[in-house]
Amino acid sequence: MYCIVGSAAAVLAILLLSPSLRDLILRLILPYFSPLRDLQGPTAPSWFYGNVKELQMSSTDALQDNWIAEYGPIFKFKAFFGTDRLFALDTRAVGHVLSHAMDYQKPEQVRYNLGQVIGHGLLFVEGDKHKQQRKIMSPAFGPTQIRALTSIFVEKSNQLRDIWIGLATQTQGEEATVDVLAWLNKMTLDVIGLAGFNYSFDALNAEEKPNELNEAVRTMFSSGSGNLLQSLQSILPFLRIIPTERQKRLAHAQATMNRVGMSLLESRKAALREAVGATDGAPHVGRKDIQGKDLLSLLIKANMAEDIKEDGRMSDQDVLAQVPTFLIAGHETTSSAVTWALYGLALDQRVQDKLRAELRETAPEDVTMEFLSSLPYLDAVVRETMRLHSPVPGTVRIACKDDVIPTAKEWTDRHGVRRNGIPVKKGDPVFIPIKALNRWEEIWGPDAAEFQPERWEDIPEAAHAIPGIWGNSLAFSGGTRACIGYRFSVIEMKALVYTLVRTFRFTTSFDPARLRLRNMIVTRPYLEGKEEDGPQMPLYVSIVAED
Repeated sequence: MYCIVGSAAAVLAILLLSPSLRDLILRLILPYFSPLRDLQGPTAPSWFYGNVKELQMSSTDALQDNWIAEYGPIFKFKAFFGTDRLFALDTRAVGHVLSHAMDYQKPEQVRYNLGQVIGHGLLFVEGDKHKQQRKIMSPAFGPTQIRALTSIFVEKSNQLRDIWIGLATQTQGEEATVDVLAWLNKMTLDVIGLAGFNYSFDALNAEEKPNELNEAVRTMFSSGSGNLLQSLQSILPFLRIIPTERQKRLAHAQATMNRVGMSLLESRKAALREAVGATDGAPHVGRKDIQGKDLLSLLIKANMAEDIKEDGRMSDQDVLAQVPTFLIAGHETTSSAVTWALYGLALDQRVQDKLRAELRETAPEDVTMEFLSSLPYLDAVVRETMRLHSPVPGTVRIACKDDVIPTAKEWTDRHGVRRNGIPVKKGDPVFIPIKALNRWEEIWGPDAAEFQPERWEDIPEAAHAIPGIWGNSLAFSGGTRACIGYRFSVIEMKALVYTLVRTFRFTTSFDPARLRLRNMIVTRPYLEGKEEDGPQMPLYVSIVAED
């Protein structure tokens, strides 16, 4: 009897002392008490991975499309350990989740995986800390600041154009094959370095001058999703003490980014102290002493200015955390989006010619934000790209309390019961299908999967219900956690497309049937048979003579 009691006490002690084991047991028990058990959904090929691995490895959008066709817009699929995850293809449901950020937060597992790649900055933190950091950094991404940064977008676009002119002229009149994804990655990294941190990667000239920070960023995004152990580490924190090769690569890259970030921070601080004479025993630094509106200046103001209230201050650690977040997230999404824009144009020469005619109609001496925003067909091409090829295909939230998520339309559960809302319990995960919602035929019609910029001349009424922050799509998400840099990204995209399409014709260099997709934070293109070569988008590029 004493042995039984002692054993039970030991088990209880282990559970109490090991939150990760306790959380795992709760995760395994939750499906039996969750209302998600009443939803329809696909069977899982694996108890451990559920349907997650097949979603990650799916090379097309067919898997989600098949699920939607079979189970309707609201169903469940299996996550790790066979737990249920809600799939909500409903504008009202998505809007409810995104607009209640305190009640629906990123799961710890997702935050861990995200933090491994982009650090513990704005995209990682939750709750009040996210509110504070977003409030501090928002001015760096407002219209006034983007207007001032447009010259950097144009300058770097012109530099990329000139490099491609050189590649095209080397072919003696033939089309040059250019991996546009690789070059756009370099260009957008240069932009975020200069515009955000006044740091010159000079990535477009990386072959001539290697850059350790550039290499660190590449490492962060080239590290794959990992094996079974790494999946377990994301779920069970106590396993994270076991070293892996991926952890070593990421740790080295993060150490480089932190060292360079601290150097940037300290050099800017030292220059500021010298400028205001704020040495030992001299006047202190105030908010008016820090005039710049770039991201680094705003971060330093929140870090140094002594006349800022406590809720407007950021520690050295919080400031440093923003460096990898914005260096990585701030350029990968834009380079991916422009890659898909050029691919869409390469597939449809009619659209490309129509766009080029608009872009060549006027050639101002200075290409400004206002000018780029005034071109209607360019705007339509960018909107259609973000709708059809959302760089981030989906995101996950977890219910922090019991709730009933409202829906725009009735739906049917697995018992045939018609429902008007989706009951969830605390701990239930919710998948936000960004790409699926942007391509949903119920909103966009039977040609929803086609690249048709003209659709923006007469936007479907149903599209106005999409709870996105920009462009009647969910590409930049919505609610209080919507992409803080969406204006930055849109104008940078327009500057790139304006500059490149004016000069070049793009055509496909491969059979489109060979195109494969792989999702790791953003959707990246691969070629069938060349997956080992990594993500790529090789297009034929030729110079188009002026009329």
